[in-house]
Amino acid sequence: MTRRAVGELYDTAFNAAVLDRRLASIWSTPPGLWGALSTVDHKIIGRRYITTAFVFLALGGLLSLLMRLQLAQPEARFIGPDRYNQIFTMHGTNMMFLFAVPVMQAMAIYLVPLMVGTRNIAFPRLNAFSYWIYLAGGLLLWVAFVLDTGPDIGWFAYVPLSGPQYAAGKRADIWAQMITFTEVSALAVAVEIVVTVFKQRAPGMSLDRIPLFVWSMLVTSFLVILAMPAIMVASTALILDRLVGTHFFNPAEGGDVLLWQHLFWFFGHPEVYIVFLPAVGMVSTIVATFTRRPVFGYLGMVMALIATAVLSFGLWVHHMFVAGLPRLGESFFTASSMAIAVPAGVQIFCWLATMWAGRPIFKTPFLFVIGFVVIFVIGGLTGVMVASVPFDTQVHDTYFVVAHFHYVLVGGAVFPLLGAIYYWFPKLTGRMMSEPLGRWVFGLIFAGFNLTFFPMHILGLRGMPRRIYTYQPEMPWSGLNIFISLSAIILAIGFLLFFIDAIRSAKSGPVASGNPWGATTLEWATSSPPPPYNFARLPVVGSLKPLTDHPGALPVASGLRVDRRELLVSSVVQALPEAREPSSEDSIWPLWAALATTATLIWSIFTPWAVVWGSIPIAVALIGWFWPKGVPEDES
Repeated sequence: MTRRAVGELYDTAFNAAVLDRRLASIWSTPPGLWGALSTVDHKIIGRRYITTAFVFLALGGLLSLLMRLQLAQPEARFIGPDRYNQIFTMHGTNMMFLFAVPVMQAMAIYLVPLMVGTRNIAFPRLNAFSYWIYLAGGLLLWVAFVLDTGPDIGWFAYVPLSGPQYAAGKRADIWAQMITFTEVSALAVAVEIVVTVFKQRAPGMSLDRIPLFVWSMLVTSFLVILAMPAIMVASTALILDRLVGTHFFNPAEGGDVLLWQHLFWFFGHPEVYIVFLPAVGMVSTIVATFTRRPVFGYLGMVMALIATAVLSFGLWVHHMFVAGLPRLGESFFTASSMAIAVPAGVQIFCWLATMWAGRPIFKTPFLFVIGFVVIFVIGGLTGVMVASVPFDTQVHDTYFVVAHFHYVLVGGAVFPLLGAIYYWFPKLTGRMMSEPLGRWVFGLIFAGFNLTFFPMHILGLRGMPRRIYTYQPEMPWSGLNIFISLSAIILAIGFLLFFIDAIRSAKSGPVASGNPWGATTLEWATSSPPPPYNFARLPVVGSLKPLTDHPGALPVASGLRVDRRELLVSSVVQALPEAREPSSEDSIWPLWAALATTATLIWSIFTPWAVVWGSIPIAVALIGWFWPKGVPEDES
């Protein structure tokens, strides 16, 4: 090969316009159905994840309205007990497993590679596989519900009520297998995020220059990797008890029903922080942008993220204070449950200090942050209350707990998420959402949420239990219940306006500039929406706010090839360039692997032999996936 031909393999040989064309031809997804099914572009997959998760949010919201309609009056007959149990179970399962965790990971799939300055996520084919598995698990759950075989055991599936003795049919099996789908998907994304953050950061982006959103997703990913195997073990043991005749949870044969609760809540309480910690990163990003100053106490914020993750593994027994555990153990978990408020308090005060010292601009994303602070503080205070064994014993399984965890989960995750959607919508679509309508959305959701869920504290103190489908007229609950049900309509209208605004703006909203908010992080250093290759030449980072330090043009690194998809691999601590790594081409094999896995998992609900015979098509798909393909030699 001539010296000229060798030179044309690298980005240094081209001017900006020619380089863009070369990279677009290499990185672009082919048009048509085949390209859509085989793409491994993290931006396309991230948008699919986000859209799918919000569809599940809308479906879960409709289920909650049905429950509120049933509970608005005593002795209502709108929904029967069997269907109500399905709706109740579907709502919790849908919101926790199909919306809350996936939507946070979806934002990371789209944003983290852009924020660390790389061209694609690590293991892009695994990323595509994770989406197809997630979609299959969601479809399994909802198709079962439509066919009146939806799970009816609660989103927590406590044994023995979910075991073979009390839950006949396939409803509990569908729930258990759906867990496998969603957890495989979540674990795959977590591994991708960890590797992307550690090994694909732009040159110069040392650990002390990583954006706080990236830090939050890195810590969250480790939480997923460490916590979610527990629920996979639990759901697998449950389905083995039901289908194979094992006795993990059967006391008559040496099993233990409390084993389920320990396994489930060992996952279940870290899951709260799997949802909350990404929101911390979103809030930090929005606060920094709209106060025009870096978040106060960067190191303290990072340490608070890590401390929250560590402490979250010492809380699970506070869900079991009435299970008859030793008092000394309960004291330990009470202390842990109260101690985790300390890093949360550090984060709140860092944001308040940033707002105090900055010049706040009250746009819609920032309004959702303010709403988050108010609601999450209330949820945190009630969390400290239920961490006390005497108080928790009184309000356990009442609507006080329902109010508490909705304040924590909706206030701590959904409000920041909605603010993040308004903030990053230009990056996702190239268009702006409506600012006047956004203010209406915030006002309706904030008012509707508080009017709906704050009275539930009072219902709980009056003794209304959770998980009931009706109640007697003489109970002192009917007035508050009808008020709550009417307030839920206000909340629903707010979300309806949000969906209308998002859909309309994606099609015909005002065209966004490259950096409409004046932000300082790398995702705004490229066009909106970004090109298929993200960055023509990778940026070089010298501080936490690279766009402020270099308002004209960032310094760039060169030396990547333009005849194949290639990524820069950097060192973990200092992000020093170490190697050039080929990135996977588009492939249909992740879809085939997901289809084969889906067929095997669903088939296994009916016969254990499915695991044997289903392994054959899975193996074929994996062979196709990993079949070696010739890569041009590095002739430098």
